Amino acid sequence: MGKIKVLIVDDSASVRQTLSKILSSDPQIEIVGTAYDPFNAAEKLESITPDVITLDVEMPRMDGITFLKKIMTQSPVPVVICSSLAERGAETTLKAIEYGAVEIIEKPKIGTKSFFEESKIMICDIVKAASHVNVQKLTSIRKSFSKKLSADAIMPKSKTGAMIKTTEKILVVGASTGGTEALRVFLEALPLDSPGIVIVQHMPENFTKAFANRINSLCKITVKEASDNDTILPGQALIAPGNKHMLLKRSGARYYVDVKTGPLVSRHRPSVDVLFRSAARYAGQNAVGVIMTGMGDDGAKGMLEMKEAGAFTIAQDEQSCVVFGMPNEAIKLGGVKKILPLNQIAHGALRECY
Repeated sequence: MGKIKVLIVDDSASVRQTLSKILSSDPQIEIVGTAYDPFNAAEKLESITPDVITLDVEMPRMDGITFLKKIMTQSPVPVVICSSLAERGAETTLKAIEYGAVEIIEKPKIGTKSFFEESKIMICDIVKAASHVNVQKLTSIRKSFSKKLSADAIMPKSKTGAMIKTTEKILVVGASTGGTEALRVFLEALPLDSPGIVIVQHMPENFTKAFANRINSLCKITVKEASDNDTILPGQALIAPGNKHMLLKRSGARYYVDVKTGPLVSRHRPSVDVLFRSAARYAGQNAVGVIMTGMGDDGAKGMLEMKEAGAFTIAQDEQSCVVFGMPNEAIKLGGVKKILPLNQIAHGALRECY
């Protein structure tokens, strides 16, 4: 198999140079060109055929969103948005996902050594994941240490038995590539009296709030970006903030979330494995776990722990996934009780709650 060919489009020379250096460090990736704006990129595309394009949002002459729409209309290629995700740009970047962008990475903050240590592998992983995405399917349904850490880095595995069964249920959901649209379909199908929901969707900082607000405007239930110590309530979904882990906790009869920093787990922060492990410990058979479309294996081990603790576990099927990575890994580990297409997951999860 040949190398993954990448075209970098960004008006900043320093960003082009930094991204080129980061991506070229991976033996599976080859930089076939860089461009300072969409017009320059269009010229390059006449002679090269990249497997992935990294694209800035704010550029002169033509913005990245307009160029993205042109790419997806004329000759679809997996596009990774590379943007400074300040709060003012979050809505614009969210629009990029709707138009077909595969993933989002934050621009490297030049001079921040710790950022590069954490981001190098994560950025390469995102680009490699993007090269496997079926862009046609993506549009139709609409982070790092060299060592890959497990959920042990945030919470040790429980040595006690499963929690006693109660009448209150919790829905625990994990997703990555393609997950923004999958979550929309799932959450729009939930009624006002649905159980409380906690969600990890791999997203950068400053993006999850805009995403939660958008989904909230479409759903019967309330959807919000989680804050530390938020109570998990029926008819409400809490989405983990970008760049923070989120754990499910319980104090007496009250379920709540613990939002915290920590190392990347399964090369992600937030990590699905961290959320699922906490659900196994504090909810046990009172939880229903759902793992959706996404590249890699984050959530697979945590889902197995949930199943072993008595939770009912559901994986999205291959046909409806943009990338059948995370669900497939959970299935192969034996952590999944039921495999369902996207449009049946909400009904299937609710059936196990009542």
